[in-house]
Amino acid sequence: MENIRKYLAEFIGTCVLVLVACGTAGQICTPENAAAGLVGTALAFGLVIVAMAYSIGNVSGCHINPAVSIAMLINGKISVKDFCGYIVAQFLGAIAGAGLLYAIVGDVGKLGCNSLYNGDAGVSFLVEVLLTFVFVIAILGVTSKESNGAVAGLVIGGALVLVHLLGISFTGTSVNPARSFGPALIAGKLDGIWVFLLAPLAGGALAAVVYKFLAPEKKD
Repeated sequence: MENIRKYLAEFIGTCVLVLVACGTAGQICTPENAAAGLVGTALAFGLVIVAMAYSIGNVSGCHINPAVSIAMLINGKISVKDFCGYIVAQFLGAIAGAGLLYAIVGDVGKLGCNSLYNGDAGVSFLVEVLLTFVFVIAILGVTSKESNGAVAGLVIGGALVLVHLLGISFTGTSVNPARSFGPALIAGKLDGIWVFLLAPLAGGALAAVVYKFLAPEKKD
């Protein structure tokens, strides 16, 4: 039952992320409203993470992102069983969130789908790896001490705002395979989706390995 609760929390959190944050991106991040849309979208993603961190964080850890989950798996924070359960819940939640968004607004703004930078898969892949690395290493750092619990959600949300401020102009910023897949599936915009599935996972795994090296060893 405890596992079911965690998976349900991940489903709900990812659903809310896609519904609210991708919905914001689709509505306001337009060429006519570029500057305000960029800032507003970045804030939407960050604030959703803050809200979810303080609501479901005590249930599942509020990964709501396969890139975070793979980092936690590599660092021994979750089991393989939970990793698999989290991934399934996150993707289903993203699809549900995109489905709800489509039911509300239709295909407006392509549901906040990501896109390749100038059609270049290589550059887009690199951008997503780097952005995800920054985001996930911030998560690993702030969650490494229980004493950071009160501020962890704010730091993680702030880190997500930060990477969006840079990344939106390039790829729309994924850093989250589930967030990219749900809207792409519902909107039928699957071109280049492999970049947004694999690059964040690579960035998350890289962050986990680097943080393992950087983190001070715990004394018995």
